Amino acid sequence: MSGNQFNASSTAAEVLEGVDLAGRRAVVTGASSGIGTETARALAAAGADVTMAVRNVDAGNRVAEQLRAGLGAGAGQLQVMYLDLADLSTVRAFASAWSGPLHILVNNAGVMAPPTLTRSPQGWETQFATNHIGHFALAQQLHGALAAANGARVVSVASIGHLFCPVVFDDLHYRFRPYDPWTSYGQSKCANVLFAVGAAKRWAQDGITANALMPGNIGGTALIRHIPADVLAAIASGKGRFALPAPKTISQGAATSVLVAASPLVEGLSGRYFEDCAEAPVVPDRGDRTAGVAAYALDQDNAIRLWRVSEELLKLAS
Repeated sequence: MSGNQFNASSTAAEVLEGVDLAGRRAVVTGASSGIGTETARALAAAGADVTMAVRNVDAGNRVAEQLRAGLGAGAGQLQVMYLDLADLSTVRAFASAWSGPLHILVNNAGVMAPPTLTRSPQGWETQFATNHIGHFALAQQLHGALAAANGARVVSVASIGHLFCPVVFDDLHYRFRPYDPWTSYGQSKCANVLFAVGAAKRWAQDGITANALMPGNIGGTALIRHIPADVLAAIASGKGRFALPAPKTISQGAATSVLVAASPLVEGLSGRYFEDCAEAPVVPDRGDRTAGVAAYALDQDNAIRLWRVSEELLKLAS
């Protein structure tokens, strides 16, 4: 990424200024709010035809109408499709309904820190099921469309939360250890990074690149809906367990997503982790860090193991 002029304060619009995505097709999950909406808007403004994959179609349609009203000449089309990542039948239906190539897949949707342990219909812990398995299944089932694009990019929206916990392969679903909303969130976000590492290696021969990213500290989005007030206050303090980087606007938060999704600056790069529109350094410990990526999240052996385990889980669920 030599010559990168972007940083933590850059916006999605600035990152894609002058980038022509006409003829490209993109899917953005969780596009009815927050950085998902801004990611969809920025890609469409650059000319891409964007499918907003959402759990609430009515909300998605309202957002799409608002976005269309603000897009200028040369913008791509926006359409809304139903997708609930916790319900694998909707993942299959979404993928089955797709035809033709897919140039950009942004795995953006997610759930963060439900205060009590909940499980998917398969009995999987909800954050792992939604944030990782749902997106893993979606990408797997859209693999043919991605390969047909001859240069597709897969974007895995992770988090600094991956520093909270590695993937605990011996107890993915909290059947033996006490449930903690933040180690659970961290495990799922670590899985998002490992998915990108695994896809980068497995799908390179198909011309597909895959990268993960930390969008930043973006307040006021739907992602915080489960978090109690006292925890939000602790997060706001930015200390200890909840040390966070400086706040960003939603447009700044989407900047790294669209950089990885469409900027020529990352052409050919794969299996990396980005933050603040740049590749992140590997850090040796968690501490009170507000940046960086853990070595365990980039580890090839961990990525191979997670891929195998994820495939086994999906077979059991079919």
